[in-house]
Amino acid sequence: MAVNDFTHQFVPAEGTSWTTLVLLHGTGGDEHDLLPLGRALDPGAALLSPRGRVVEGSMPRFFRRFAEGRFDLDDVRVRAAELTAWLDEAATAYGLARDRMVAVGYSNGANIAHATMLLHPESFAGAALLHAQFVLAPSPLPSLAGRAVFLAAGEADPIVPLAEAQRLAETLAAAGATVTPFWSSGGHALTREDVAQATQWLNSSGWGS
Repeated sequence: MAVNDFTHQFVPAEGTSWTTLVLLHGTGGDEHDLLPLGRALDPGAALLSPRGRVVEGSMPRFFRRFAEGRFDLDDVRVRAAELTAWLDEAATAYGLARDRMVAVGYSNGANIAHATMLLHPESFAGAALLHAQFVLAPSPLPSLAGRAVFLAAGEADPIVPLAEAQRLAETLAAAGATVTPFWSSGGHALTREDVAQATQWLNSSGWGS
């Protein structure tokens, strides 16, 4: 897996920050979508934003699905391994601290982020999961001790029932991650509250610049 195997954007860190935010877009997004979010979360961090390599209709995604909420778990495992290998290559190519890569994912991007953490615990130091839903729980669960995860969900989300987000939080906690949940009254769209809470979490976890 070479660094150019994912179409992507890379923005170098400003100042002395060693944190890299790995920005993972939602269905139909691309490598540009979450760059403003990344900069809002941490003005000094490096930003690494790949485009999903699966295309559904004309919409990029990070893994295949059979229908809304019905995921191709075999493909999830393949794509998670690809993403992990690509992050290794990107760290070398751009001179990034591999142990300070924090996933910031929205919707489908948040789903591949936590699936990758569970399948390859070394993939991310932590993750901000915005409007994610439960994808899988490997058996046995890996150890995510020392990993911090922020999980935002909307109580009125028509795509991700709150129970699915809660199930995900329970799975990550059972694997040893420190989970910070934030349940809002909103729907599936990203809100200012989500961003404010994620920024606070990022800084309190020691990754903010």
